[in-house]
Amino acid sequence: MSENAQRLRALHRPGDPLLLPNVWDVASAKIVEEAGFPALATASAAVSAMLGYPDHEGAPAEEMFAAAERVVRGATVPVTVDAEAGYGLQPAELVERLLAIGAAGCNLEDTYAGELAEPETQAEFLAAVREAAGDALVINARVDTFIAKTPDPVDAAIARGRLYFEAGADCVYPITAPPDAVPSLVKGLPGPINANNFPGTSPAELAEMGVARVSYGPMPYLRALDALKEFAGRVKERSDPYA
Repeated sequence: MSENAQRLRALHRPGDPLLLPNVWDVASAKIVEEAGFPALATASAAVSAMLGYPDHEGAPAEEMFAAAERVVRGATVPVTVDAEAGYGLQPAELVERLLAIGAAGCNLEDTYAGELAEPETQAEFLAAVREAAGDALVINARVDTFIAKTPDPVDAAIARGRLYFEAGADCVYPITAPPDAVPSLVKGLPGPINANNFPGTSPAELAEMGVARVSYGPMPYLRALDALKEFAGRVKERSDPYA
């Protein structure tokens, strides 16, 4: 078992969640690590934007892996990599690539080319990833029923999540699930749940709901861009950019 994967897996504690202000490059990774966070997570939307490509596998896989490798190399804590839908790689090759760059875990979503995968098909894919990785990767299985606006998205997420846990996922991530849906998801799923921290809620509130992991996606990157936009605007106006 990878020591970093073991450390990352142990940080998924329902009620005492792993908080992950997602990063996109070495500088952002160092800032988050120096703030005292025990693990790091990349955000594909932020990484692809930083590279000049759209999200949802719009960036070449080689560039995404290279960017993730730089983050891993610059960190001293475990790093979980947002591997999107796997870039069309076979499970064994995907695992090989992730382990080669030093990833301790990965996000794997169940949307392919804009279409939600059949849950049984995605479960088979996740089972193959688990078989290839053994215990060396923490698999965070993303569930996209809320993004896809599936009818009864909570029930659909629970049904998918159960299959994904059976396939070997360590954590299930019903991305963009609203806060009022989280307690039902925690109750209905048999393992650790990853939730988003939306404006108006806090990590403490999500902890009380029983989540084990909290993600911020591209929001830290977008906030950084907002700061740069404000700074540049003040310079353009010939005003004090430090005010």
